[in-house]
Amino acid sequence: TIPASATATATFGARQPGVIAGLPFAAAAFHAIDPTVRFEALMADGQPIARGDVLARVSGNARAILSAERVALNYLTHLSGIATATARLVERVRHTKARIVETRKTTPGLRLIEKYAVACGGGQNHRIGLYDAILIKDNHIAVAGGVGEAIRRARAHAPGVKLEIEVGSLAELDDALAEHPDIILLDNMPVATMRTAVDRVAGRALLEASGNITLATVQAVAETGVDYLSSGAITHSAPALDIGLDITSAR
Repeated sequence: TIPASATATATFGARQPGVIAGLPFAAAAFHAIDPTVRFEALMADGQPIARGDVLARVSGNARAILSAERVALNYLTHLSGIATATARLVERVRHTKARIVETRKTTPGLRLIEKYAVACGGGQNHRIGLYDAILIKDNHIAVAGGVGEAIRRARAHAPGVKLEIEVGSLAELDDALAEHPDIILLDNMPVATMRTAVDRVAGRALLEASGNITLATVQAVAETGVDYLSSGAITHSAPALDIGLDITSAR
């Protein structure tokens, strides 16, 4: 339906407020179809956007623009949704020392760009994978035979690598402290228990709170004094931000 010689110009517009992320990936989608397509970003990743803002302009071969349109929008809406969800949590804890971090609950194949979107939203990237930090979770502890044994085995296997261990009780916290991990993850602990954990650790390890971190709970958790708050929801459940592409001229 589209002549091979047809050209067009289109704009990306925000249909709801949020934080933009993914503009370079949108550009790459067009260039994968036709390297001569011109993509002009009018805003920058990480920038707050309002409904009606024009985010970018694309021009060139009309077939290429229409072919790449959905892929480009998929990148923008998905990554902007993650950045927006992250920014909302970040704003709630700005008055504390806590930093919002993501988990490894990411879409297979998209971990790096989803973590990029978290950073665009003001979050802090935690670990990329298990190759750059050891994370010992409850199932590992159960198989290894206890908190202390799990840490000792991990240290022997990969000395010098940052080590984090998940604990679900104050008793496990004490066992972990005896082995001097770098980070202790407080898993689904009540706020009052987390306050006790912060006092008990007294700076001997960094503390990460995880489990049920939502807009409703994040401030109270941050105010316990933990260093990190990790949220799987900002990557696996963030709603897409509504962004559209509209042809503004065609020849």
